[in-house]
Amino acid sequence: MASSSSRVRDKWRRKEWYEGYVAFEFGGTKLADTLGDEEVKVVGRTIETTLSQITGDYSQDYLKLYFQINKIEGDRANTIFKGHEYLRDYLRSLVRRRSTKIDGIFNVTTKDNYKLRLTIVALTQKRIKTSQEKSIRSTMSEVLKQKSAELTFEQLVHEMVLGKLASDIYNETRKVAALRHVGVRKSKLLAAPA
Repeated sequence: MASSSSRVRDKWRRKEWYEGYVAFEFGGTKLADTLGDEEVKVVGRTIETTLSQITGDYSQDYLKLYFQINKIEGDRANTIFKGHEYLRDYLRSLVRRRSTKIDGIFNVTTKDNYKLRLTIVALTQKRIKTSQEKSIRSTMSEVLKQKSAELTFEQLVHEMVLGKLASDIYNETRKVAALRHVGVRKSKLLAAPA
């Protein structure tokens, strides 16, 4: 039999709740609670949500957002935008027969030296030639380089998530071929300035 001196400590009682707040570029509202026994273990955790949970607009339910906890202040866990992506079902619903899907993966650096990897998707109304695909990809690259050079991280994230960046790309690429949909399908924060 185990003696009373070797009693097991209850780890759950030592843990504290931390309130996870969305990054300030999304309004800084409370997102979720997370449990941890040390602040160091809470920093670096990723919280995922949909855009509709932040804005309250259920037409934006197709976009999943990721926020990473980067700082603890008391019981408040502040986050930074880590990336986003389309839900798979939504992307699958966009693809049609007899049309071309063009993906472009680009690394960009913002005005304030944040490095991101963006995946842009363009869907045409009918099949197009390979030369047109290349032209659309190069136009995407030009627009992204121009926009990222003049925008800060917060501004680029806003334009990317709310569709302004996709609209700018659409307006330039539709000169090459008739497009049905253009969007920033996925993004990932690669590096933040020190």
